[in-house]
Amino acid sequence: MTWRIEPKGPMRVPAIIYADEELIRGMDDKVYDQAVNVAALPGIVTASYVMPDAHWGYGFPIGGVAAFDPDDGGVVSAGGVGFDISCGVRTILTGLKLAETRPVQHALANSLYREIPAGIGSKGAITLDDADINAMLTAGARWAVERGWGEERDLQRIEEGGIQTGAKPGYVSERAKERQRREMGTLGSGNHYLEVQAVADILDLAAAEAFHLSKDDVVITIHCGSRGLGHQIGSEYLKEMAIAAKEARIDLPDRELACAPIESDVGQRYLGAMRAAVNCALANREILGHYARQVIRRFFPNAALDLLFDVSHNTCKVESHVVDGKPKELFVHRKGATRALGLGHANLPEALRPTGQPVLIGGSMGTSSYILVGAASSETKSFGSACHGAGRALSRHAALKQWSGRKIVDDLAAQGIVIRSPSSRGVAEEAPGAYKDVGAVVAAAEQAGLARRVARLRPLICIKG
Repeated sequence: MTWRIEPKGPMRVPAIIYADEELIRGMDDKVYDQAVNVAALPGIVTASYVMPDAHWGYGFPIGGVAAFDPDDGGVVSAGGVGFDISCGVRTILTGLKLAETRPVQHALANSLYREIPAGIGSKGAITLDDADINAMLTAGARWAVERGWGEERDLQRIEEGGIQTGAKPGYVSERAKERQRREMGTLGSGNHYLEVQAVADILDLAAAEAFHLSKDDVVITIHCGSRGLGHQIGSEYLKEMAIAAKEARIDLPDRELACAPIESDVGQRYLGAMRAAVNCALANREILGHYARQVIRRFFPNAALDLLFDVSHNTCKVESHVVDGKPKELFVHRKGATRALGLGHANLPEALRPTGQPVLIGGSMGTSSYILVGAASSETKSFGSACHGAGRALSRHAALKQWSGRKIVDDLAAQGIVIRSPSSRGVAEEAPGAYKDVGAVVAAAEQAGLARRVARLRPLICIKG
């Protein structure tokens, strides 16, 4: 279903929410308020869009999509990207079947847990000097591959070919760089994870065949972002944008919507730093994928371990979209929203153009995840965007009041799901019941024409912070 809020007061465009009635009722009131507030920002084009997994965020709702025209006073907002810049998901096809992995499930879980640093402030085996950090922030996943922490063949299956152009490491503060010096190849905490999953259902046979997915296939999915560096960039530039908005005489409906004109000094510096953080996240997921491959190959030396795709869901990208019948270069903010390009799109790797882009949707811990494929109709409905996950239904504080981490681990173990985490509190905060029904979310995305369901995945092993 599509819910439309017509422009009123300072709104420049409508706000459009894609969700069924139950999902709408489950959204906190702040989602409505934030969607309306985003619609009032200068230079916004067509609509302020909200995906079916939306919930309250800082400034923009998580699950928000908005595009801005630089030729019409458009702005860039750190709150429209999120603090965990380029947080995203990658899925690796192991070439293994469920029956092969079941006998070693616990041993595999223990090995992954030893090799994949996870948790608040987790540090990895890699230490970067100043030259390394600047090189990583410039070259992204390619830097990781060239250093031996990945495979060349991966790059064609990562958005932007694994390198976000326009990155400016000089616009990243020394404090942000220092926070990242020992965090490459780490998951972090919160809802970040590495899961070993099995294909439970095939929902679109043709797309599944194109993606080399079949029932009982085992895959690895990694969800993480730019760690401390991205958070530091977001925090620092939000402060600058609050000043820049005032100087540009932008009347903000909410101070959390701090922004800067795209062409301003602050706007350009943020974009350069944000793109550097995108490269950080792409490199981080490439390294984590390398670590996961090493572990799998100890158990299964002949495992294929082909990358299906790697895509971010906290970004601002310059993209061409048709507005009033004419192509325009727009700055598309996606915060907790995944780019979902349909078949034939020029930005897709050649191998994926006949089918469309894999859209990787993580569920909550212990529940299903989904692989979708982008729909061409999403281009006119959401600037080529879809949902990114289940979306929180309860705050972490509320989850802690209701659930025990130890009991969750035991309950999931009884279902054949092995959890490994350094934090019982972190497990409780990410309790399955603290999230929306991911099945309902992806069904709503499909019904709205944003993407189609290809396969449902069920978890076998979860390594989380």
